[in-house]
Amino acid sequence: MSVSSPRLRIGTRGSPLALAQAHEMRDRLAAAHPDLAEDGAISLTIIKTSGDKILDRPLAEVGGKGLFTKEIEEALLAKEIDIAVHSMKDVPTWFPDGLVVDCILPREDHRDAFFARDVTSLADLPQGAKVGTSSLRRQALLLRARPDLTIVSLRGNVQTRMKKLAEGQVDATLLAMAGLRRLGLADQAQSVLAPEEVLPAVAQGAIGIERRCEDTETAARLAPLHHAESGIRVAAERAVLAKLDGSCRTPIAALALIQPGDTLWLRAILAKPDGRDAIAGDRVGPLGDAIAMGDDLGDELKAKAGPGYL
Repeated sequence: MSVSSPRLRIGTRGSPLALAQAHEMRDRLAAAHPDLAEDGAISLTIIKTSGDKILDRPLAEVGGKGLFTKEIEEALLAKEIDIAVHSMKDVPTWFPDGLVVDCILPREDHRDAFFARDVTSLADLPQGAKVGTSSLRRQALLLRARPDLTIVSLRGNVQTRMKKLAEGQVDATLLAMAGLRRLGLADQAQSVLAPEEVLPAVAQGAIGIERRCEDTETAARLAPLHHAESGIRVAAERAVLAKLDGSCRTPIAALALIQPGDTLWLRAILAKPDGRDAIAGDRVGPLGDAIAMGDDLGDELKAKAGPGYL
């Protein structure tokens, strides 16, 4: 049986990874709600964002995170879509009035993967090797570990960056394991970097679902899909970021992990883009204090950094 018009409209970017995430959300909704499993009950609307259009400059030079969400949020506020599917690492710590993210899907692998043409690890790269990345976090942490490396700006989706690596434009690059897994490409990585080597981006691997605050029907549909543990981890990491209030030119990394005994471990790093200086801190506490822990750690790092760091 088919429906005449969609009951729920999903807004997404058009990259292969964004579509994979939107399809995952569609499948979860259909599994949770039988009426949404009917043909045509859920539609996908592809929205091209500023971040998709500007490919010739590093994101830090043109506005940072909001470039991947602004146009989608405008469509949500205009009621052209009912929900937006986001990679949470691309979402600013504040939301436009009338919008909320209160559904986080089960988080994928939070680590970065290492890709290279001739070696299998970061340590094996030759002196002065060119590493392609558009992430200031990756740049700073790579240079902190290997000051000899040459960082080359590398924009584009996963497939584009892998193509540039194969063509020899760079000697190596880092990509998020979560995206690779969702695209079925994880086995192509030479190795996976432990957080001790390169701490992940805030909320890396997490998918967040944004909706209108007033839309109680959609809220009820999303509620059973929220993964509480992933939500706690993301909230703690984003609390650090919000407290630091770093500009898009500030490398910030954070990771929260749930440990036995309902305990949360949280680590964050604030670095200089050239990797020559970094400030790190940790917190351990009960899950119910996740946001407070993030606030406190953010305050500590900000105080240690002093004026001019951020």
